[in-house]
Amino acid sequence: MLAALAARGPDASHVRYFADAGAVSHTPSQHALLHARLSIIDPRPIADQPMGSEDGRYWLCYNGEVYDWEGDARSLAATQPFRSRSDTEYILRGAQAWGVESLLKKLTGMFAFALVDWQRRELVLVRDRFGKKPLLWWSNGQSFAFASTLRGILPALPPAARKLSSKGIDAYLAHRYIPAPLSVVDGVQRLPAGHMLRWSLDGGPATVSRWYPASGEEEVGTDWLAALDTAIRERCVADRPVGLFLSGGIDSSVIANRLVAQGQHFQAFTASFPGSEFDETAFAAALSKRLGLPHHPVVVPDSIRDDFPAIVAAMDEPFADPSSIPLWYLARETTQHVKVVLGGDGGDELLAGYKRYRKHLRSAARGDFCWPQQRIAAQARPTKWQRLREEIGMPWAAAYSLRFSGMSLGQRRFLQPNLDLPVTYWAAPTPLVPAARAPLEQLLAIDQANYLPEYILRKGDLTTMAHGLELRAPLLDHHFAAAVRAQPPAIRFTEPPKAMLAAALPADLAATLFHGKKRGFNPPLSMWLQKDLLERYDGLGQRLEEASAGQLLAGQIDAFVGLYRSGCNDLAENILQLLMLDESLRQLRAFGVQ
Repeated sequence: MLAALAARGPDASHVRYFADAGAVSHTPSQHALLHARLSIIDPRPIADQPMGSEDGRYWLCYNGEVYDWEGDARSLAATQPFRSRSDTEYILRGAQAWGVESLLKKLTGMFAFALVDWQRRELVLVRDRFGKKPLLWWSNGQSFAFASTLRGILPALPPAARKLSSKGIDAYLAHRYIPAPLSVVDGVQRLPAGHMLRWSLDGGPATVSRWYPASGEEEVGTDWLAALDTAIRERCVADRPVGLFLSGGIDSSVIANRLVAQGQHFQAFTASFPGSEFDETAFAAALSKRLGLPHHPVVVPDSIRDDFPAIVAAMDEPFADPSSIPLWYLARETTQHVKVVLGGDGGDELLAGYKRYRKHLRSAARGDFCWPQQRIAAQARPTKWQRLREEIGMPWAAAYSLRFSGMSLGQRRFLQPNLDLPVTYWAAPTPLVPAARAPLEQLLAIDQANYLPEYILRKGDLTTMAHGLELRAPLLDHHFAAAVRAQPPAIRFTEPPKAMLAAALPADLAATLFHGKKRGFNPPLSMWLQKDLLERYDGLGQRLEEASAGQLLAGQIDAFVGLYRSGCNDLAENILQLLMLDESLRQLRAFGVQ
């Protein structure tokens, strides 16, 4: 388990064994906590984990970073001085003094943690509000295992429990990733964002409940610009060097501008595609020069052939976002210079920045009306009419999942003709936005429950932590998010999108950003598929049929690939899904997954 987590925590690793009553054991036993640490705050060994309370009742394993905790820590230190300067000790002492539920209301930042209470004989797992940090778990009722990654948890499972999930594979085909609570291994579950889990050390079922947002909870909005500046300032606190991911987009440009206004001149890092329409280096370099930031363009290699297995391994499970590839290279270079980096994740989900929102809103009037259900035929390359039939066979809000998807239902039936398939695996949105609210806010709530935590934030966490780099997201500070949600719709939802952020920029820079073309973080996928990964097509169908125990059929996959190679370039991202699934399942077999 420690070997699988080593890249995420390269600075220290420890194991603590426990006797059944909770006393620390100096020999291996059936109870253990393991931790691999990336040291950001108080890198001294005194702040290493697992960390126990003075009386030995509580033990903590924690991944993440919380901010602005020092004031509350002083009240705790009044009764007993802190041993370290770490937020780890603050979480441990806060849980001991106030209880987990009260502590969570005080925490600002990103976190996934496990707290053992030996007196109550209870394990509590918690994941942060937006799902910035991952947490997976497995239990058979008598045993329990958890980790930040699937590959970190697999060595703890008995061999018979390492079975592929047919739902997990199909969910991956449907969405390009596997949504919570599923994973690619049957029985291993992903704790959803804003949830906690409790499990008795004496055995029995685990109970999972939502802690954020609590039913009826209303956050109080404040001045959004002041909240943003506070969020950025708090995320600059570190005992290791801090940098910035800077693209040609609005969100990272806003963060860069506000950083400089606060007197921070961090190094900026930009993924570069020289000579490509995707390259944003020129704008990022010009902005860096204007702001006085040292700028590092990171050239994404023309060939990804030799690095492809390492990139797939970094994503832990099957995950097929093309932008994860340049982000992996960007993180690999950035970690040579800094150990903390600020990024712009979250702005599109808070301020409706994606084009798909506007496209889906065109049909909002139909509400829950559905076209009479008819079985969607298996097809490798569905027509626009067939995709429309799939969409109007679902209620309007549920059909939004198809606006960002992998393979259509017809394509999945073509590859897996022997399975009865649901249309979507996306979860219902959190109660943050009632169904009675405006349609656009419903779509944002759906993204907060699915796309943001399990796609955007998972990609950012895995690609950076694979290189021992911590990524922080100021735009997902929950105080700033509350302030944004408190804005009137006419200010929050604009055309062009995110125009309210212009107030955080000089007027000339805002004019350039808001009237330029939104590119996104798009790599040269077709070139990679037609050159670097070409050799992987031979035998792909047979390999995937064997790896999936016959769930995917070899002939269907080979026919699918044949269509792409004959010129059907619209299948490019679907082909990447199959190639990444093939390599991921090959790697997972080394962990005994069948």
